[in-house]
Amino acid sequence: MEKVYILGGAQTDFERNWSKEGKNVIALLKEVINSALKNVNLTYEDIKKLNKQNKIAVCIGNFAAEYYINQGHLGPLLTEVNEAFYGVPSARYEAACASGSVAIDSAISKIRLGDYDLVIVVGFELMKTVNAKVCGDYLGRAAIYEREAKGIEFPFPKLFGKLADEYVKKYNLDEERYKENLAKISCINYGNAKRNPNAQTRKWFMNEKQANFRGNPTNEKIGSMLSISDCSQVTDGAAVVVLASENYTKKNKLENKPIIKGYGHRVAPYEFDKKMQESKDNEYILPWTREAVCDAYRRANLSVDDIDLFETHDCFTSSEYMAISAFGITEPGKEYEVIENGTIDFTGSKPINPSGGLIGCGHPVGASGVRMMLDLYKQIANEAGNYQIKNAKNALMLNIGGSATTNYVFIVGK
Repeated sequence: MEKVYILGGAQTDFERNWSKEGKNVIALLKEVINSALKNVNLTYEDIKKLNKQNKIAVCIGNFAAEYYINQGHLGPLLTEVNEAFYGVPSARYEAACASGSVAIDSAISKIRLGDYDLVIVVGFELMKTVNAKVCGDYLGRAAIYEREAKGIEFPFPKLFGKLADEYVKKYNLDEERYKENLAKISCINYGNAKRNPNAQTRKWFMNEKQANFRGNPTNEKIGSMLSISDCSQVTDGAAVVVLASENYTKKNKLENKPIIKGYGHRVAPYEFDKKMQESKDNEYILPWTREAVCDAYRRANLSVDDIDLFETHDCFTSSEYMAISAFGITEPGKEYEVIENGTIDFTGSKPINPSGGLIGCGHPVGASGVRMMLDLYKQIANEAGNYQIKNAKNALMLNIGGSATTNYVFIVGK
């Protein structure tokens, strides 16, 4: 099978508020594309040449630009960035919070089919154009809107709060200990974000006392056991990865670049309650997530023992808690062991979210999958700077859409 290489890419600073800066989506895309091309030593003239050879394409991941910025038909947007993109095949891909991953999936397929030598994958979302309540309602479109989100304030914190409730119930966990473990997850991600120069919360404060102080005005409850400290961020941002074929890397002497070794893609029942009904007799609370992980291990011919770090979809601390056993780091219901003993810390043997994750780094919905892929590239290429995991050879990412309805897993390695 054709190898797919990652040449590099770029990410905007997720701390920024583009509306307050008076900048629109084209300014966002210009900045991230220019940075990405510089990172991979490409020029706009190179893009024109590749386009004449029918060897380049663009895949754009975005969830809800129609709501946030009143813009649809996103595939051709890069023609507004530079005329070099005139004629380049491009399209938009959507899978809620996994929109970036479905764009990556399409790019991989285009390269493996031999149709293109280079595919630029762009993920973006501008979310700070509206207030928090309106933003929560827009995000509710990633659930069954009429039944799970319409008229409900902040529907997704409530859905992942239900996941927390179901977890405690299914595995007969001590509720207070579980909440303390969620607080530890939050603090790990905030702590990791301080090492990341593009992380949204790198200047914020969080410790376990604060994260455990649920119900306090500084850490209000937002969904069952979950409080503000358990939530990912509302973020403006974009990320780019540039994927290439074996032919391109050999021609340009780039064979030492990281490759995508394996992937998994599974879809669960849409409605959260149906997920719980279907999984009641399964050892995993979200077996479809576990299946996506296992598919990636199988395709890469690797196991959890071979993975040096993980980037996971911590839209809420309860989703990261679930992911620990889905990765195979522990058995289901035993996740607390590796949270409490430091295994998933930055200096642990199985670090999770060295970037800070969605809680620490930020979560511009359509960009998160691409940002995770970029961070896997950085780790394997030894380009992660202050948040570099030493001697990283294989890294895994989990990107989910909705209430773990769409599940994407990729493994990147040397």
